[in-house]
Amino acid sequence: MPDFDRRTLMAGALAGAALSSAPAMAQSFPLPKGFTRFPIWPGKAPGGEKVTVQEVETLRRPDSGPDDGVFAHIVTPTLTMLRPEAVGAKPSGAAMLLFPGGGYSRVAIGHEGYAIARRFAQAGYVCFALLYRLPADNWAAGPEAPLQDAQRALRVVRSLAAREKFDAGRVGVMGFSAGGHLAAWLTSRAPVESYRPTDAVDREPIAAALVAYLYPVILMEGPFVHAGSRTQLLGPDPSAQRMRAYSLDQQVSDRTPPVFLAHALDDNAVPPENSLAMLAALRARGVASECHLFESGGHGFGLVAPPAAPAPWPDLFVNFAKRHGL
Repeated sequence: MPDFDRRTLMAGALAGAALSSAPAMAQSFPLPKGFTRFPIWPGKAPGGEKVTVQEVETLRRPDSGPDDGVFAHIVTPTLTMLRPEAVGAKPSGAAMLLFPGGGYSRVAIGHEGYAIARRFAQAGYVCFALLYRLPADNWAAGPEAPLQDAQRALRVVRSLAAREKFDAGRVGVMGFSAGGHLAAWLTSRAPVESYRPTDAVDREPIAAALVAYLYPVILMEGPFVHAGSRTQLLGPDPSAQRMRAYSLDQQVSDRTPPVFLAHALDDNAVPPENSLAMLAALRARGVASECHLFESGGHGFGLVAPPAAPAPWPDLFVNFAKRHGL
């Protein structure tokens, strides 16, 4: 067996063993059919010595169904996986890592996790939705707690490539709203380690083949900020230097992979100027990019059917991804 394959299989085996030995997760609602969930860290997440919050899952809206939940105060970060075979699709040999939104105060695992995973599993991707820690819950890493989870999750996904029969070099990342900020934080700048390595999984590179930011929070300064996300991430009165450091249009690098953007022009929560600022930064760096601005859809349109939301964006993304080898 070639050394690369042996290392990949070993990392996947170690990941599976570590994940299976992690503590049980709080869960209010049963997982939808076909999904499986597992922790991303071998044991407790790092830096939780002063964390006293209790993880809770509730419905996103009063009229939501049981698989439209949101999590708050995440203590055990997890990946929720859906294979193409579970929805009757043929695997394409690629994977998608999804970051649901929630203003950095909660994670909309149903609306921008389960629903999105079903859509892209039908396109052949093995899909993983990340339930990430939130920055205001007293983690030692502070605002970087969700970034730690994002980096670890990408490495876990890559380490599972041999077991799940996809190419570790064909992993895409997709983030929504504040999850779009997290996706951009993970992918737009040159990778910077945010935690100490814990096991063989952490030998995997922090590298994605392609990324999508959907109605993303990008800016942390100026008139187009989503104030709620900034407050959760940086506190009520961040310095100008701190706001600029977390404005991700300032972080685009030569290592940023191809980027797909989609935003509704009538988004009154996260203004489309966030996507436009990122697009300008990508173009200035010569990063392959595509941006779709829809007349209507508001914020958080996800996969809501037309005319309430711009339905074509998943097809537009798949076409973009195929052109770039994902």
